[in-house]
Amino acid sequence: MQKEHLNPSKLLSLSGAYWETCALHGAVKLDIFTAMGHKETTALDVAKKIHAEPRAVAMLLNALCAMELIKKKGEHYTQTPMSTTFLCKDSPQYVGFMIMHHHHLVESWSRLDEAVISGKAVRSSISHDDESRRESFLMGMFNLAMGMAPGLVPTLDLSGKTRFLDLGGGPGTYAIHFCMHNPNLMATVFDLPTTRPFAQKTIEKFNMSDRIDFQAGNFIETEIQGKYDVVWLSHILHGDSPSDCDLIVEKAAHTLEPGGMMIIHDFILDPAKDGPLFPALFSLNMLLGTQGGQSYSENEINAMMTRAGIENIRRTPYRGPMESGLMVGTKK
Repeated sequence: MQKEHLNPSKLLSLSGAYWETCALHGAVKLDIFTAMGHKETTALDVAKKIHAEPRAVAMLLNALCAMELIKKKGEHYTQTPMSTTFLCKDSPQYVGFMIMHHHHLVESWSRLDEAVISGKAVRSSISHDDESRRESFLMGMFNLAMGMAPGLVPTLDLSGKTRFLDLGGGPGTYAIHFCMHNPNLMATVFDLPTTRPFAQKTIEKFNMSDRIDFQAGNFIETEIQGKYDVVWLSHILHGDSPSDCDLIVEKAAHTLEPGGMMIIHDFILDPAKDGPLFPALFSLNMLLGTQGGQSYSENEINAMMTRAGIENIRRTPYRGPMESGLMVGTKK
C-alpha cells in the first residue's frame, strides 16, 4: 500500500485563517460596506467617506475582492448580494453587530493557552464591559434571532398554550415571534434589569406591549414570578456550569403548570462531545469567558430535564445555522 503523501497546507491555512477574519472585522468596524453604497465607487471616494488614507483603503478593498465580498472592474468597486444584504447597516438583515461581537472576543482567544492551563476565564463578561461591546452583543443576538425565529417558531406546536416565559430572553425576539405565530399567547421576558430598556423598545416596535411584559432578575439568584404553560430557554445553559444549569432548569420547571412544555434551544454536542465543529469550538469560547460554562451534549441536557421532573423528552428535527438544536419535554 502506498503511503499517503502528507503536506502542511491544511495546517498553514488554518493557522493563517485569522487574516481573512481580521480583514472582515476591520471592514465592518470602519463601515466600509455602508460607505460603498449601492453603486460603483472608487477607493478614493470610500476613503473620503470614512476619513481614511486612500492607499490603505484600496488595499483593504482589494483583499475584500479576493474574499469575494465585493467586485472590482478597473478602478471601480461594487458590492455583491452577500455584502449588500448582510454587511450594510441600512439592510434589515445586517449582521455587523455580531461580527463586531466576534471582534471583541479576539483578544481572549489569543490567550486560549492560559485558559487551558488555569481552567479559568481570561475575559470579563463581554456584554457588560462597556456600552459599545454591550450594544454589539445585544444587537448581534437580536439580529441573529430575527433571522432564525421565522424558520424555528413554526416547527413547534404551541396549540392550546396561553402563557409563555422567555427565560433570559434579552430583547424578547423569540417571545415576539412566538406571539406573532400564536395569537392566543401572552408572554413574559425574564432578564437582567439592564436589558429592560432594549426589550421594551423592541416589544413596542412590534406593537406587542399589550401581550408581552418584562420581569427583571437574575435567573439563578431571583425567584421567577408567575406560572406558565411554556418555558423557553434559548442559549442560556452554555453560559453556566453543570450545577448551575441543574438549578436553572429546575427553576424553569417550577414555573410550569403540570403538562407544561419546556423547550431548550442551544448548541448541542454529539454524545462523545467531539462534534459538531461549531458547538465544540463554542465550548472553548465559554471556557475563555465564563466560570464553568460549556456546550452540552443531548444526553446531558436530557439528564438535566429529567432531574427537574420533565418527561417525554425528545430532540426535534430542527437544526440551526450553527448546529443549534431543540430539546422539548413536558412537566409531570
